[in-house]
Amino acid sequence: MGKKVLKSSTPAKAKAREKVKAKVKPKTKSASKASTQAIPPPSASIDARVLDRLWGTVLSRKNSDPALSHSARLLSRGTAKIAQKFGEEAVECLIEAVSGQRSALIGESADVLYHLLVLWVDAGLRPEQIWAELARREGVSGIAEKAARKPAYKAVASTKIP
Repeated sequence: MGKKVLKSSTPAKAKAREKVKAKVKPKTKSASKASTQAIPPPSASIDARVLDRLWGTVLSRKNSDPALSHSARLLSRGTAKIAQKFGEEAVECLIEAVSGQRSALIGESADVLYHLLVLWVDAGLRPEQIWAELARREGVSGIAEKAARKPAYKAVASTKIP
């Protein structure tokens, strides 16, 4: 499977990203104590290719015995159950983010990514399709990108809860 690494389109963009990555304001209980914190460089042995490998593992389990594989069990239960599990994990991730539990957020984030990959396998999507969409959006204002989207469904009137 070919691996695609997203790269900046210009050296100026890459330099700007590095400046942003160099300093981050961590969440603190007191805004007055906020300080900048350097982001450590990425490990040479750990990178986003783990998602491609995990997707391959989930795909390989698609027709496995559900009694022997969690991925096979999820896939055998259908899209609605997979989506439910993904939603549950996403909510747990949000709870940990709001509560400021960094180590729990890391674990829940891994769960969200795993269940998203299961959802992709169920839908017949390949990671390269998502990476290509991300590359297409790179360097485009999020506001402009969202405004350019065509609605996927006809909007219905609703009342938002404040």
